[in-house]
Amino acid sequence: QVQVVESGGGSAQPGGSLRLSCAAPGSIFTINAMGWYRQAPGKQRELVAAHTRAGSTIYLDSVRGRFTISRDNANNTVYLQMNSLKLEDTAVYFCNADPTGSRLRVGLAGDYWGHGTQVTVSS
Repeated sequence: QVQVVESGGGSAQPGGSLRLSCAAPGSIFTINAMGWYRQAPGKQRELVAAHTRAGSTIYLDSVRGRFTISRDNANNTVYLQMNSLKLEDTAVYFCNADPTGSRLRVGLAGDYWGHGTQVTVSS
């Protein structure tokens, strides 16, 4: 079992920035891919960004150029820097861990989820 712990999030105005962090502390597994999904009210959960251990990244088209995912491999930690936030970025953001890396790198969710953290963008 892999425990996934998120931090960050909160509220920002349009054009502002927030940073999310996600760790898999104490995991005996090497987590080959980690990423972030989000779910807005009434909408399906969608992949926002993913980062493989080898350094490959995937971004949702609507966040490319505004969000940056980065990773600390030694600590199984991934970060999501969100800049130029828009109202439509408001959602609950979930961290996802994929130990094999075979799923996230093709846009599918791995087996382990965090509890989610709220991001609210409002003026």
